Amino acid sequence: MTTSPTERFEYIEADPLLGSASALPYAPITLRFGGRETQVSALVDSGSTLNVLPYDVGLQLGAVWEQQIVPVRLGGNMADSEARAILLIGTIRRFAPIRLAFAWTRNNRVPVIFGQTNFFMEFDIRFCRSELFFEITPRGKIAS
Repeated sequence: MTTSPTERFEYIEADPLLGSASALPYAPITLRFGGRETQVSALVDSGSTLNVLPYDVGLQLGAVWEQQIVPVRLGGNMADSEARAILLIGTIRRFAPIRLAFAWTRNNRVPVIFGQTNFFMEFDIRFCRSELFFEITPRGKIAS
């Protein structure tokens, strides 16, 4: 019998006054860039086209804004925020590290976001909102 490569996470309540009505799917991840790393919680957002990295998190990792030269266009409520492409290495719990492409934005009012490109291309996600948990499985791995 093999162990499942799936990791389960609980939804996190954003507002204690609202309780489970405010719960959102956040996953812990260690991000690396160059020789630095930081641990953050990222919103797993199937409606987001891109992975998004707030400005301060990029600075914590030692990234230099002027060295990231590929512009990225953001949509929705972040459409007026300047963003640039940046590649990071991410590790979620016991999964192998993966390369993640982010739109690094000068906006600090957003969380780290996992979107379709490329988080959902690397992982399969199973949301169980009514039970307040979600599961992440690396691409190509079949949960038993």
